[in-house]
Amino acid sequence: MNYSTLKKGLAVSFVALMGATSLVNAQETDATSSSAKVFGGRGQYRTWSLGVNGGVLSPFVAVGGSNDFTNWEPNLGYGISLRKQLGHAFGLEGNIFRGKLSGTNKDAAGGVVNGVRDFETDLAYSADIRGVVNVATVDFLRRDNSVNFFVTAGYGVVAYNPKVNGVDRKGTFGDDQDKDYIKEAYIPVGAGIKFKVSDRVSFNLGYTMHFLDGDNLDGVYAKATSKDKFSYGYAGLEFSLGSKSKPNLDWVNPLALMYDELKDPSLRQEVEALKNRVSAVEKSVEDLKKDSDGDGVADQFDKCPGTPAGTAVDGSGCPLPAPVAAPTTSTATGFETIQFEFNSSVLKTEAYPTLDKLSSVLRENGGKVTVNGYASSEGTAAYNLKLSKDRANSVKTYLVNSGVNSSQVATKGLGEANPIASNDTEEGRIQNRRVETARN
Repeated sequence: MNYSTLKKGLAVSFVALMGATSLVNAQETDATSSSAKVFGGRGQYRTWSLGVNGGVLSPFVAVGGSNDFTNWEPNLGYGISLRKQLGHAFGLEGNIFRGKLSGTNKDAAGGVVNGVRDFETDLAYSADIRGVVNVATVDFLRRDNSVNFFVTAGYGVVAYNPKVNGVDRKGTFGDDQDKDYIKEAYIPVGAGIKFKVSDRVSFNLGYTMHFLDGDNLDGVYAKATSKDKFSYGYAGLEFSLGSKSKPNLDWVNPLALMYDELKDPSLRQEVEALKNRVSAVEKSVEDLKKDSDGDGVADQFDKCPGTPAGTAVDGSGCPLPAPVAAPTTSTATGFETIQFEFNSSVLKTEAYPTLDKLSSVLRENGGKVTVNGYASSEGTAAYNLKLSKDRANSVKTYLVNSGVNSSQVATKGLGEANPIASNDTEEGRIQNRRVETARN
């Protein structure tokens, strides 16, 4: 391939690039306004693409390094690619390309180095798989992505036939010297820029360096520790495969897509509906908490609304019965009845004055007293009999501790017998939990 042909190829590529850029600026794409969702998964996009490319192959790379020839010649390379986009920013791509590499020592003294004048290497094939990372987009914050930058790296195998000074050694390679080509592994590292021509077509410009695991690409072992390398600068077209109704994942702008979702009228309606539901729940909670009469029981559970302020109420909001005063009727000794709490034989503090008065009478005047204990009707008769005895003994213990002789106090437990009020009501049961004293 001569320089004139190369210039024509570059000119065609330049014209194609200008045309692609014009199309990009002129087009209006609705890919990001599709029904795709940010977290909808890959199934809502086109993720496969097929590419064709052509360009210039060279035995030199942009990062420099040692070379076995002083001059290189541009040669045509061409290939195809197949890519699977795995996310907004990453994909896997398979590449196959062919071409030719050549160079000379024309700038060396006499045009020859160690008897070598030139080389020409046919690349039967070069195949690799690469990871492709979209590192940036020129208009990432705009509604429509149209320019992407990308970097690539991977692993591949190349088969080649080097000719030195025009000598073709095809059929003499390999351990048995019967192979047409040398096969070696290589690492491809590259970068490029992609222009969106339409929703299905993009125009790509790229440059890839290939680092071989060997030093025979140009047919010369110049340095024992050096490795050969070559580069491929190319232009190409890439075609998105799949349903037309789906956007190409390559060009989806996640920020723009998220903005679309936030501005989606149906989503806004859902948000408003959710707000209304939250408001309804909050109102229901407030209604549950509402307590119009301030008795501490919510209106929804208040069975006695309108209770006067300060009234003690039970769990249903109804007034508690007023404490039952001790019966005004006196025993034969004139001492009032002693009341007890439910299921308790512990003396109340309000009983102390009555018992102190009885103690004083017994200590000063002598005589005896009978203490009768009673219980309300809750529980079994046997338990209530025991409880009534415990209540009578509590009174006796108090009197004895206050100085009354133990022989002066007789106790008797009568259980549920002789109720002074009905056991069918709480008010009545409160009165029946008692001890009565009778002086003999």
